Amino acid sequence: MDLNHLITSLRNFEGITRKNPIKKITNILEDTYNIAGKTVLSFGDDASALDIGNDKLILLAADGMWGKLMEADPKWAGYCSVLVNVNDIAAMGGEPIGMTNVLSTSDDKIRDEILLGIKEGVEKFGVPMVGGHFHPDTPYNALDVSITGIVDKDDIITSCNAEAGHKVIVAMDIHGQIHPKFNLNWDTTTMKSAALVQSQIKMMNKIAREHLVSSGRDISNPGTLGTLGMLLEASDVGASVEIEKIPRNESIEWEQWLKLYPGAGFVLTAKKENVDRCIKLFEEVNIKSAVVGEIIKDKKLYITFKNETGILFDFDDDEIMGIKEERSSEEI
Repeated sequence: MDLNHLITSLRNFEGITRKNPIKKITNILEDTYNIAGKTVLSFGDDASALDIGNDKLILLAADGMWGKLMEADPKWAGYCSVLVNVNDIAAMGGEPIGMTNVLSTSDDKIRDEILLGIKEGVEKFGVPMVGGHFHPDTPYNALDVSITGIVDKDDIITSCNAEAGHKVIVAMDIHGQIHPKFNLNWDTTTMKSAALVQSQIKMMNKIAREHLVSSGRDISNPGTLGTLGMLLEASDVGASVEIEKIPRNESIEWEQWLKLYPGAGFVLTAKKENVDRCIKLFEEVNIKSAVVGEIIKDKKLYITFKNETGILFDFDDDEIMGIKEERSSEEI
C-alpha cells in the first residue's frame, strides 16, 4: 500500500464522509444555541457545555447507533451506545453522571438484545441508564442515547485550543480484538475488568485536572486521522503527522487500523513540556500513547508514510464537519 492509496481510501471512508452534513444542520440552529444565556460550548465538540454556576459546567452529548451496527449485532449496538457516550464525556475531561435513551423497535427479540447490551455496558462503565422513551410500533430498529456529565469550568478539554507548536498525541488501548460482526470496531473493553475500563475513563479526568492538554477528542467513527481532522477544523489549524508513530496493534494493517473505532482512544494536543506526563499517566491504565506530529499554522493535515508525504485534508477547501468553534476567552 502506498501513500496515495491510503489518502484516497481515508478521504472516501464513510466514517468521515457521513460527517459532512452536520454543518447544514448546525447552520439552522446557530442563532438559538445560546438563547438561555448559559451555553459555554455548543456545536462541533464531543459534548456541549452549559454553565450551572459554582464554577461547574454540565456536559451534554448524544449518539445514535449507526444503522449498519444495529443490523450486524443489536446487543453490541446496545453496549456501544454506553461506550461511545461515556467516551464523549471523558474526552472533555468530565465525569459521566447518567444516560437516557430513545429505543425504537417492534421486534421483541431485538428489543431485548439491545437492552441486554445496554445493561452490560452500564455494568462495565459504571454509568447508569436512568430513563428514556420507547417506540414499540416502528417499522425500523433504532437506538439513540444521551448522556450528562459534569466538569470544573477551568478543567474542560475542548477541540478548539490547539495552537501551532503543540504536539499531537494519539493515545489508544492497543490490546483488543476486531468485533466479529462489525469490522470497524476495535473492542478493548469486553474482555477487561470494569475496574480497568473505568480507570481509563477517569484518567482523562485526571489529565484535565492537571491541565496537561490543550485540546482533545475521543477517536470515533471517522477513525484516528478523521478525528484529528475534526479537531483541526475546530481549532482552525493544521498538523503534520507521521503515520508509523501512531500506536497500533501490529496484527492489523494500517489502512484498517486508521479507520477503527477503538474502545479507548483519544487524539490530544499538548505543550512539549507536558507530553511525558501524559504518556506516563496513560501507561498506568493500559493505554499506549505517543507523539505522532505537531500542530502547524498552515490549515492542512500532512501525513508521512513510508518516507512519503502527502496532504490528507486541505481545510481551505475540504470539510469534515466544517465547524470552527468561536467564543471569547472569558467563556472558558
